[in-house]
Amino acid sequence: MDAKTPRPSPDVPLPQPDGAASGWRSARGEPSLSNMFGSVPARTGGSFWRKLVAFLGPGYLVAVGYMDPGNWATSLAGGSKYGYALLSVALVSNVMAIILQSLCTRLGVGAGRDLAQACRDAYPRWVSWPLWLSAEIAITATDLAEVIGTAIGLNLLFGIPLELGVVITAADVFLVLALQAFGFRWIEAFVVALLGVIAACFAIQIAMADPEWGAVIAGFAPTTKILTEPGMLYLALGILGATVMPHNLYLHSGLVQTRGFGDSVPERREAIKLATIDSTIALTFALTINASILILAAATFHHTGKTDVAELDQAHALLAPMLGSTLAPTLFGIALLACGLNSTITATLAGQIVMEGFIQFKMAPWLRRMVTRMIAIVPAVVVTIWLGEKGTGQLLILSQVVLSLQLPFAVVPLVMFTASRAKMGVFVAPRWLTASAVAIAVVIIALNIKLVFDFATGG
Repeated sequence: MDAKTPRPSPDVPLPQPDGAASGWRSARGEPSLSNMFGSVPARTGGSFWRKLVAFLGPGYLVAVGYMDPGNWATSLAGGSKYGYALLSVALVSNVMAIILQSLCTRLGVGAGRDLAQACRDAYPRWVSWPLWLSAEIAITATDLAEVIGTAIGLNLLFGIPLELGVVITAADVFLVLALQAFGFRWIEAFVVALLGVIAACFAIQIAMADPEWGAVIAGFAPTTKILTEPGMLYLALGILGATVMPHNLYLHSGLVQTRGFGDSVPERREAIKLATIDSTIALTFALTINASILILAAATFHHTGKTDVAELDQAHALLAPMLGSTLAPTLFGIALLACGLNSTITATLAGQIVMEGFIQFKMAPWLRRMVTRMIAIVPAVVVTIWLGEKGTGQLLILSQVVLSLQLPFAVVPLVMFTASRAKMGVFVAPRWLTASAVAIAVVIIALNIKLVFDFATGG
């Protein structure tokens, strides 16, 4: 679809290729993110690279969720306590994320539905509504991490008290509304710009820390200690939950539909390929950021015997004396604040997709954002006042474990839908991809069961 081709009307169901919709019980109805649906023209001619440029963007919004403030807490705790050992978890989690996000692309482009819409159609209400609540819990846990992370960033950079910083985060709704008014490409540009700031900040800090690169490379090799040591498993699941985030699966299946890629089978096949390349590149970039946080913690704290650094403000305070530069903590604070702002945008979009997809209830974006943020602000304020700064770090890690526990409720339906020829038609996932996704789902469920068992038995 070129720039002269009008985008499809949100009020008209998206035409489906032969066999792609026969397994669905009802017409899709209004598309995902209807105000931005098909708003970015995708080229049908020209070179491969020119076509790819049109699809670059959604993957980076998805990647934001893989480096949010909650991820910082788990990576800092893992790096300071276990050195480079949990780099293997970050790598494996990222591979899982790439595979699962490719299925999201396939569902969104091939079936023309986001994951929430697919669940509403495929399951009775007694199943779909609990899935909706699970998705909302995941979004709230994500928002909780963003609230705390942004508040800590404001505190580190400007000295704003945490309690006040938590309340100030409610104003981010105006940022989201302003960007939406300019169009989806502006949202993508803003997110990518902040990602560039984050990458630059960590590149400088890693250069200052001068890690032992041989140990870093060895850290990417898996270790059985993750399964035998409950503390390491807890942090590993936190990293997994912070990487393969449930709400990102709903988000990506909706974001890919912002491209005007056409309705024919060849056009959709190409769209699936290009959108998958976009998300793979973006998630590889996210891995470098996640690994950088863990490497920084391992090289700076674990290397000097400080194995209990889990609080963001604690890490900020220790960076200057350990790295011998006052620039390091400032860069840390800037990157943290940028992560919080970025995550705000993606959580808002994910919330919109989940609510409209599951229960077909439309709510003004600003109101939806305020409701979600208020739910997250209350526990953040209570913990901050009651337990102080130490409690915020513990709450951040807990929020990421909650995300991991919610993962199966998004992953299993996604795998089932994309493996169904009746629902996907010619766009059904190849057997090797489905087998890989099934293995990922089994691993996630097994690790969660072990975590719950260890917690229940005091292991």
